[in-house]
Amino acid sequence: MSYPNKTDFSNPSTFILLGIPGLEVAHVWISIPYCTVYAIALLGNFTILFIVKTEQSLHEPMYYFLCILAVTDLVLATSILPKTLSIFWFNSREIGFSACLAQLYFVHSLSVIESGICVAMAFDRYVAICDPLRHSSLLTNSIIAKIGLAVVLRGVMLILPYPLLARQWPYCRTNIIPSTHCEHITVVKLACADIRISSYYGLFVLFFVTGVDLFLIAVSYTQILRAIFKLPTKDARLKTFGTCSSHLCVILSFHIPGLFSFLTQRFGHNVPLQVHILMANVYLLVPPMLNPIIYGVRTKQIRDSLVRHFTPRKN
Repeated sequence: MSYPNKTDFSNPSTFILLGIPGLEVAHVWISIPYCTVYAIALLGNFTILFIVKTEQSLHEPMYYFLCILAVTDLVLATSILPKTLSIFWFNSREIGFSACLAQLYFVHSLSVIESGICVAMAFDRYVAICDPLRHSSLLTNSIIAKIGLAVVLRGVMLILPYPLLARQWPYCRTNIIPSTHCEHITVVKLACADIRISSYYGLFVLFFVTGVDLFLIAVSYTQILRAIFKLPTKDARLKTFGTCSSHLCVILSFHIPGLFSFLTQRFGHNVPLQVHILMANVYLLVPPMLNPIIYGVRTKQIRDSLVRHFTPRKN
C-alpha cells in the first residue's frame, strides 16, 4: 500500500506510521526481538507485583516503589508495542489523530513518572543508609502514598500541554510519521505553523525533569557514599553499597538511552533515521524488561521469595 507525501488538510483524521523506513523488508524479523523483550517485560513485572503482594517481608518502602515502577513499565511498554507489532506484521500503519496524541501523552508522561520513581527510590536508599533508625517512621505507608501521588501528578500535569498544543496546530503538509509510534517532536514537526511554543516547552520539560531528578539523585548518593565510607570494615561497606547497586543499574538503563534518544532527535541531524527510531524504542522497551531482572537477580529477598514460590516443595 502506498501513501501520498502531500495532502490538503488542516486537521488530519489519521496519521501514517511508517515503522522503520528503509528496513521494511526486515520488519518481520525485527519483530522477534521486540516480542521477546515485551514478553520478558510482562512476565518480569507481573512476577515482581505478585511476589511483593504475597510476601509479607517485602512490604517495605523500597518494594512499594518497585511495584509503582513495575506498573509504570507495564503501561509504558503496552502503550507502544501492540501498534508497533501491527505495523511489522500486518502493515497496519494508520493511527487516528486523537489516538496518536493519546499515545504521545502516555509515552512522555510515563517517562516523567518513571524518572520521578527513580528519585523516590534514591531518597528511600538515602534514609535507609544515612538515618536507618528513622527509616520506618519517616517512610510510613501514608508518606509513600503521598510521594507516589506527587510523582504521578507531576508527570500528568507537566506533559498535559503536549497534546493540547499539538491539537491546536494546522497540519497541511503531510500526515506521515517516519517512526513506529507517536512522539511529541515527531508529531509537531508536521505542523505548518510556528511551533516554537511546543518546541521550547518540550526542551524545558526535558532539561527540567532530567536536570532536577539527576541532581536530587546525585545529592542522595553523595550522602550515601559519605556514610558508606565511614563504615569500619570493607565487608560492611560492600554489603551496604550492594543494597544500592540495583537502583543504580535501573537509573543508568533508563537515563542513558533516554538522554541519547532525546538529544539526537533534537540536535543529531547527521544521525541516520533508523538509529533515531531504534534508540527511541530501546529507551521505551529495554528498561521495562531490565528492571525486574535487575531487582530479581541482585536483591536477595526477591530471589529467596522466587525460590520459595516456584520451587516444588519436598514432602
